[in-house]
Amino acid sequence: MADRIRSDAGANSRRRFMQQAGAGSAGVAAATLGLSMQEADAATAPAFDATYDIVVAGSGAGGLASALFARWQGNSAVILEKAGSIGGTTAKAAFWYWVPNNEAMKKAGIADPKPDFLKYVARLSNPQGYDPGHPRYGFTQWEYDMCSAFYDSASPAAELLAAKGALPYRHVADVPDYFAELPEDKAPKGRVLVPKEAIPSMADGGLVAVRTMSTKARQEGIPIRTGVRVTKLLQDKSGRVIGVEAKDELGATVRLRARKAVIFATGGFTHNVELRRNFLNGPIFGGCAAPSNEGDFVPIAGALGAQLRNMNYAWSCPIPLEKAIAKDGSISGMFSVAGDSMLFVNKYGHRNVNEKLQYNELAQTFFEWDGAKAEYPNLVRIAIWDQRSQQHSASAEYGRLIVPPGTDDRHVIKGATLAELARGIDERFAKYAGAIGAARLAPEFLTNLQAAIARFNQFAKTGKDLDFKRGERVVEQLFNGDVKDEPGRSNPTMWPLADAGPYYAALVVAGTLDTKGGPKTDTNGRVLDAGDQPIPGLYGVGNCVASASGRAYWAGGATLGPIIAFAYRAANAAHAEGRSAA
Repeated sequence: MADRIRSDAGANSRRRFMQQAGAGSAGVAAATLGLSMQEADAATAPAFDATYDIVVAGSGAGGLASALFARWQGNSAVILEKAGSIGGTTAKAAFWYWVPNNEAMKKAGIADPKPDFLKYVARLSNPQGYDPGHPRYGFTQWEYDMCSAFYDSASPAAELLAAKGALPYRHVADVPDYFAELPEDKAPKGRVLVPKEAIPSMADGGLVAVRTMSTKARQEGIPIRTGVRVTKLLQDKSGRVIGVEAKDELGATVRLRARKAVIFATGGFTHNVELRRNFLNGPIFGGCAAPSNEGDFVPIAGALGAQLRNMNYAWSCPIPLEKAIAKDGSISGMFSVAGDSMLFVNKYGHRNVNEKLQYNELAQTFFEWDGAKAEYPNLVRIAIWDQRSQQHSASAEYGRLIVPPGTDDRHVIKGATLAELARGIDERFAKYAGAIGAARLAPEFLTNLQAAIARFNQFAKTGKDLDFKRGERVVEQLFNGDVKDEPGRSNPTMWPLADAGPYYAALVVAGTLDTKGGPKTDTNGRVLDAGDQPIPGLYGVGNCVASASGRAYWAGGATLGPIIAFAYRAANAAHAEGRSAA
């Protein structure tokens, strides 16, 4: 590093002696070398390659925002990214960010009172304990405080990023919350912001956000070091975190001192199979977080006694089986299940779900357990569509299964007839038997599929899905994707499948956008130990720490809104830390 700090040869000699002597021998070493105890303590401190006020791990939205907010307080900061490029999962995201009571809402005259906001999020995050008459609406004190802090700080954070040119935004006033029909949601539209330069579909927002925020970081003199993976936290004798130890891309050890704080924003544990199996509450096949999201912060903070919280929750979504098995880094969560002449069935050929449920809720339906058969009957679902949807609903955006010609369609199975399609589906099941519990199509699959299509087609003709109410909620039409315009129809999410092929299919499983559990933090992002006491000098932001949202996905951007809010709060709190003497 250009700014590497090098000690003189005499200091290095004393440091080596102290390291060889051991920390417990500092007094003997001091006497031997004629040093004071203060000099001896300094000599036993780790040798740092560089020093900053704030060291940030992770270069997605949380890391970039934390470093910028810290820099604007007058602190020096550095961003360490273990991947070879910056942006993390943010670079793959649409980057809607959900900001309650934002300035654009106020200008538009949209009221968003805090008590009503808290009732809405409490109703979804803690449905079994929700009580509108309770002072905290059934939330624990921690959940209440965290959601309250999000409400208070999301808009100031967004405004500061915009004012500084790091993240100019535009207001998308007509995007509804995911449960806009609930009576608790008094502001069902208006909370979504997107990067100003994002395309009209908003699918490229993450790339825009990473570009504008990283450009601003470099303009502000914040170095961003890629290929540097933090492996350990360094503490002084009092237990305060004073820096990090990391490995660069060549395996060399790098130590960076943090005069005030270390802020982790390294993402969740989507790509750590062991953590997924140990903690998540259903069969998850992987996800579309950045491949570098391996839960690094869990063991690193755990070594310091950090308390874990909400490890069983994730921001969930359906994903294509083939790309999940291949660990395809380009995989995107299926935010939108496209097509009107399209339905889902399970291995028995039964349609048993509303295909247009928002992605987090749709993913939960894959986890149903059949106790009598000892199986997950919906472990793998099959999306079925016809030529109409292939022609009019194909898109390369938002992880859609129906893709245009010439794009990656390895997940697509084709058949001239339903019988031929069924054979192709069963062959694909056989190919991946080792990953799906040796599941195969039931002998009655084709007969049941034909019956399911016939029933669906009757519903589609009337526009009323009597089984699952598809398309009746506003959010389901938001995620409908492109469909052929049919004047006069009442339900744009449904149209009868054709009586003749060709037909198409894809295998769908449950995955994550990322996980949302990890070390517990307070409202200022300070990581807490088992006794709910802050670990001095250590902060966490985003999906690497526990989210108070619990099982809920409140709205589009409900991941990124809190990330920006808590980056703001963590940077402000870290700024107030006294500089360490180490």
